[in-house]
Amino acid sequence: MRLQAFLARAGAAPSRRKAEKPILAGRVKVNGETATLGTTVTPEDEVELDGQPVHLPDAHVYLALNKPPGYLTTMSDERGRRTVTDLMPDVPGLVPAGRLDADTTGLLILTNDGPLAHRITHPSSQLEKQYRLTLENPAPDDAIAALATGPTLQDGRMHPPDLANLSRTTATTTLDLTIHEGRNRIIRRACAAVGLRLISLQRMRVGPVTLGDLPEGEYRPLTPEELEALR
Repeated sequence: MRLQAFLARAGAAPSRRKAEKPILAGRVKVNGETATLGTTVTPEDEVELDGQPVHLPDAHVYLALNKPPGYLTTMSDERGRRTVTDLMPDVPGLVPAGRLDADTTGLLILTNDGPLAHRITHPSSQLEKQYRLTLENPAPDDAIAALATGPTLQDGRMHPPDLANLSRTTATTTLDLTIHEGRNRIIRRACAAVGLRLISLQRMRVGPVTLGDLPEGEYRPLTPEELEALR
């Protein structure tokens, strides 16, 4: 694997991108030699950061978090804002498998198993992601129909989502939306494109993993059945 990924999985850097900085600064050695960004390593190689050995974790951890609003989906923030790290146990190499923007709540999977995190996030996996949308009324039927057809956005047309469980109260309309895509803020942008005013957005499911009754701000381990289905 690339050295940046190794450092991130080992917990020596909060992400692969941020692992580049110590490598470029000459602070990382592999088998006694100063490493470069192009370096690849195996678990058998001896990796050091600032003279201290770096090892991959002995065991993999798979967790489902119910992310509250206001938390960034990253393991650290240079500006000191709240991140999902504040809600999680201290596990080396733990990273989010996918993203939710700060205002979006709900299911987020975190793991230190790099290959599985890659599988969850890669478009080729075609994992369904289900969200619950709360819309401000009026939410016209023609606007909801336009959302169902997949509106054209600045970065291309949205694949038509599946809509279900539409219900209305005096003030709001709620519905469930299921997509395979993971483009940045795609649901928020799609609602804006068809004239729907989104009050709240909550992710309810990623593939076989459901949010269920997990309290906001808490996490649980994935079940063996969920892991088998993800793999």
